[in-house]
Amino acid sequence: MQPIDTSVIISTYNNPKWLEKVLWSFDVQTYQNFEVVIADDGSNNETAELITSIREKVNFPIQHIWHEDNGFQKTIILNKATVASKGNYLVYTDGDCMARNDFLQVHINKREIGYFLSGGYFKLPMDISKLISEDDIKTQRCFDIDWLKTHGLKSSFKNNKITAKGLKQKLLNALTPTTATWNGHNASGYKTDIIAANGYDERMQYGGEDRELGERLFNAGLNAKQVRYSAICLHLDHERGYVKPEMIERNLKIRATTKNDKLTKTPFGIVKL
Repeated sequence: MQPIDTSVIISTYNNPKWLEKVLWSFDVQTYQNFEVVIADDGSNNETAELITSIREKVNFPIQHIWHEDNGFQKTIILNKATVASKGNYLVYTDGDCMARNDFLQVHINKREIGYFLSGGYFKLPMDISKLISEDDIKTQRCFDIDWLKTHGLKSSFKNNKITAKGLKQKLLNALTPTTATWNGHNASGYKTDIIAANGYDERMQYGGEDRELGERLFNAGLNAKQVRYSAICLHLDHERGYVKPEMIERNLKIRATTKNDKLTKTPFGIVKL
């Protein structure tokens, strides 16, 4: 049995219905030499029971990294999951983002020493999020624009995220005004680079905590590749009751220090410096 090449780190918190859909989406990936590491920020037993059950049904190994619920501590559990990961290449996403079946293959094909990859997501409305079944995921019909429109999706330029192929996909990745940043719902890099940056800054809560890691990677000399229109995931709708203005304000101050001082690693990461 060949060693695991890639670890997919999926953050979650008390949303087993969405997590189940996400895990089914990884069961039909065309690239298969990977594990999933679930970074669980203190979910109750329902999530653990789902993981135990689905482990027997999917074609990839799952690690469940959990700590007690003590408020929004996503950065802490992501660091624990990063350390636990077995792959030398790490793909980060969230427990509400279903990956199209070529999602991992795109990350693998585009990876390159000295770079990290920056992807996005396509937001679904709540009614379609609820509607999507295991079969819709396994057949990939939920990634088909016509199927989505049949179920109420409105026409928009953003639909190009799902439909773009070939030259159009390359052009949109090159021309998008969106800056290539480290986005926790769809980003990847070599584990050695993440460890060298000392992972996520554990002082940070919701609001740019992923971007700050990317800013340190830039400071260390890495560049970013845009895969916004090629590494596709669908975002399942949910409320964000955990967002507080003071979290965002504090995070902005930390990011300003990272930028001004050109920090390449945080003292508040995997290893406390």
